[in-house]
Amino acid sequence: MAGPLHGLTIIELAGLGPGPFAAMMLADHGASVIRVERAGMISVPNDPLRRGRRSISLDLRRDECRAVVRRLAGDADGLIEGFRPGVMERLELGPDALLKANPRLVYGRVTGWGQDGPLAQEAGHDINYLALTGLLHGIGPKERPVVPINYIADYAGGGMMLAFGMAAALLAVARGGAGQVIDAAMTEGAALIGAQTYGLRAAGAWRDEREANLLDGGEPAYAIYRCADGKYVSLGAIEPQFRASLFKGLALPLDASRDDIAAVIATRARDAWAAHFARTDACVAPLLDLDEAPVHPHNIARRAFLDLDGVFQPAPAPRYSETTLDRPDPPRREGEDGAAILAELGYGASEIEDILKGAA
Repeated sequence: MAGPLHGLTIIELAGLGPGPFAAMMLADHGASVIRVERAGMISVPNDPLRRGRRSISLDLRRDECRAVVRRLAGDADGLIEGFRPGVMERLELGPDALLKANPRLVYGRVTGWGQDGPLAQEAGHDINYLALTGLLHGIGPKERPVVPINYIADYAGGGMMLAFGMAAALLAVARGGAGQVIDAAMTEGAALIGAQTYGLRAAGAWRDEREANLLDGGEPAYAIYRCADGKYVSLGAIEPQFRASLFKGLALPLDASRDDIAAVIATRARDAWAAHFARTDACVAPLLDLDEAPVHPHNIARRAFLDLDGVFQPAPAPRYSETTLDRPDPPRREGEDGAAILAELGYGASEIEDILKGAA
């Protein structure tokens, strides 16, 4: 059975990071996504972010190629782009033009700073967008903040928020509403992820410093410890019953210090501790590396990872009770489906040849 977004068509103007992530999510859940490639982009072979959709290469500097995008958008349910504000308008592909032709179109825009505001035209990356949320200040050891990879602003705050916004707006259209523009700013999406932290701080339950709070490593029973083999385990025993199970397993009193816990953990290898705490409520889990995670028994049982053309990668998520998500197709070669897509739009052979010449 097809995914819950089956029957929807999304046009993706190729970019990096959050746009492709959102397009991947929509494709994973059944939408038909056409990726419009452009020359000169960074390309990763068999990139999971490009799985599950067809590909056409177009040079958007050419009038006839921009006309193709307009024709694609005229019959689509949604469009995703991640250019700086104003770029699509200068290409005459902005939301005013495309929604006039297709009033039901959901036009998704993802940028670092948003479509307006003092920083809207400034360059930046995940670390910069996260820096303005207040959250990056709290990540890391006491000595200084650390770089948390680009998971938070790019993918959680940008790509996932855009996918959610697209799905919500598409649902509104299905209920009789009009198409609209989604302004997904990575910095705002990342800030939203910290809603609980801001709530705890307002309640006096969060100190604005690192390793001083329940969930930032300040609590000894919610932390990471080095084992005898140099690997690590994670402890997450917050509630009283879980703490009791943890400290019983460590043979330590409930008021044991961080140093006491570290000394005990250091006496056994990581997997020995995982086995020791198996089938308990101590909230102990081994830290796995990228090779270990896909072959962990739980992940195998849940089919949490899949192999597409030799690339282990996370499987589509979440899962549904009534629909089964199809296995994603591997990434297509850039522009591989161009001729077929143009033919479906009604272009003739000579027009197709002209449009695609020099596109890649």
